[in-house]
Amino acid sequence: MRPLIALLGVALAINVACRRDSLDPFPDSTEAAGWSKGRVRNFAASELWRYVDGDAERYLAAGVERTLTAEYRHAKGAEAVVDVHVMKTAEGARRLLQSESAVGSQPIPIGEEGRSYGASLTFRRGRCFVRVTGYEDSAVVRSLLLELARATDRRLERRQP
Repeated sequence: MRPLIALLGVALAINVACRRDSLDPFPDSTEAAGWSKGRVRNFAASELWRYVDGDAERYLAAGVERTLTAEYRHAKGAEAVVDVHVMKTAEGARRLLQSESAVGSQPIPIGEEGRSYGASLTFRRGRCFVRVTGYEDSAVVRSLLLELARATDRRLERRQP
């Protein structure tokens, strides 16, 4: 009887570990050509202020559960950060995207709705609000960022939290 209970406990632990917390929204170099993933960090909603200094309240009000962030470097020298804010609901992701200023941006066909701001872009996919930010603004970097965002969107579409 004890081995059966232990086995059930292990199965439960594996099941819990493989659910939401196992979300990895970040594409690797086979999914985003030329991009290499660097440091990845994960922030619970209660710790978001450590990363989104001064703006965490807006995310909390929209229902953020956690934020995942990854650094990227492209073979052509471009650098970027991808932030994926996992919300309690898809409505929360929509609210965050809508709260972003549209001034100086253009709509882009990515996710369920997206906007490009030049050296950064935002989009939403399901419960996720995503921001991709480059460290320089040029036509080449904008094109590379768009490819990284598309790869992130494809990954989120396959692995909805």
